[in-house]
Amino acid sequence: MTTAAPNILLVMSDQHRADMMGCAGDPSVLTPSLDALASEGVRFSRVSCQGPLCMPSRASFMTERYVRDHGVYTNWAEIPEDSPTYAKALREAGYHTSLLGKAHLYLDEKLTVSHIDDMAGRLEALGFAEVFETGDKFVSKIPSRYTDFLAERHLLESYQKHIADRSYQGENEDGQNATKCVPMWDSTPTPLPLEAYVDTWHGLEAVSWIERYDRAEPFFLFVGFPGPHDPWDAPEEAVRRYRDVDISMPRSTRRPTVEGTGRYSALLNSFLWVSDSDTMTEDAIRGMRRSYAADISVIDSAVGAMIDALEGKGLLDNTWVFYTSDHGEMAGNHGLMSKCVLYEPAVRVPLIVRPPGGCPTRVVDSLVEHLDVPASLREIAGAADIPGSEGRSLLSTINGGSAEPRTLTVSENWGFAAFETDRYKLVVDEDAVAPCQLFDLHEDPAEDHDLLPDPLSAAVVDELMETRVRPFFRTGPARPHPSLFTGGYDEQHSSS
Repeated sequence: MTTAAPNILLVMSDQHRADMMGCAGDPSVLTPSLDALASEGVRFSRVSCQGPLCMPSRASFMTERYVRDHGVYTNWAEIPEDSPTYAKALREAGYHTSLLGKAHLYLDEKLTVSHIDDMAGRLEALGFAEVFETGDKFVSKIPSRYTDFLAERHLLESYQKHIADRSYQGENEDGQNATKCVPMWDSTPTPLPLEAYVDTWHGLEAVSWIERYDRAEPFFLFVGFPGPHDPWDAPEEAVRRYRDVDISMPRSTRRPTVEGTGRYSALLNSFLWVSDSDTMTEDAIRGMRRSYAADISVIDSAVGAMIDALEGKGLLDNTWVFYTSDHGEMAGNHGLMSKCVLYEPAVRVPLIVRPPGGCPTRVVDSLVEHLDVPASLREIAGAADIPGSEGRSLLSTINGGSAEPRTLTVSENWGFAAFETDRYKLVVDEDAVAPCQLFDLHEDPAEDHDLLPDPLSAAVVDELMETRVRPFFRTGPARPHPSLFTGGYDEQHSSS
């Protein structure tokens, strides 16, 4: 079956940092399928997500807007159902839009539905005509098709116990009454066999969807993998592939200097605590990264199976394939794990694009924002612009053109933002519009040396604040709820 308009397959993993792929220069991470995709496409090496946390990033991706504007600056808010989205634009352009896997686009902590399928209408309202939503590794009390699968095989109870022992989010993702009883860096394998593992299952479901597809209209398929997000629990069979691999280690494990970072110090200290940084040894980091890489390899195998399924149906030469992630992962850098902080490993995401039929291998090293990806999808589909979009299509660059690159990327969450130019990164407190950290990425790519206290850096800070930060915040950041880290600043100034 062929269609005049190209199909689009978008694979989005969760928490995959950009540098841990073979094609990104890390041969210790076994990613033959992603490497093959990159060999027939374009890899973008400097893509910044708009927020190093699931819901801020995904809300920006859906709406092509900055966190400043949509207000989902933590996991405690959601974009309204009537938000303009790229998925709506694709649907209106004649695409059959389907979502399979993790979405994380609405609040689900207090839902009372009997099954997550009952929430399909929420995602349909955002532009998906067909919804097979599951969730993340931290399974909720609401059943999904994945937990149905585990229950049918009498595997659910042991998996729920395994997850509960590693759950630090607590009630309503505020850390209250968390059940975590092992360190964040623990890499004990899941009790599940590889064939029942969450990312294996999602890959099989995606392949089945491709094999079943028989509609006349072109498809847009979004596949959301829950991994390689923590816990670091790849099945023993997957980890065994890395038994003789000398896994890569962080460029630096030097802990952040929190003094002099203003209110940002509270966020840094919080994630040092969440990461169990005080007990994190080199061996702990190595074990975590081995399991993390093993999960990436599980996803890589699934991507390869999807490509094979497209080829088997004669669709590959008429399908655009995108691989990316919602945000990165610290994976031991600075003694941190997880995300939310504004260091490169948490902000940078992979992006590989293979056009129909493939193209000569190319790596683009210029600055890209994650919201440029949905803008590219719309151009591929011939879809209309969406109101408020900040995205710039990458299609000209992918096709070998010389589009003007960005000179700035912005990533925000929890009331803080990173403004990154080709050379510098300035972290700021959004509500106070005050600098918190400054790094010279050319001289200090590990971000070990905060230059903010150095008087010689004052001119750089002043220039960035005047030409980048203050203009960006002439539009005040949306705040649908208070921040944990602003010390009452929001409440105090909202009444003045």
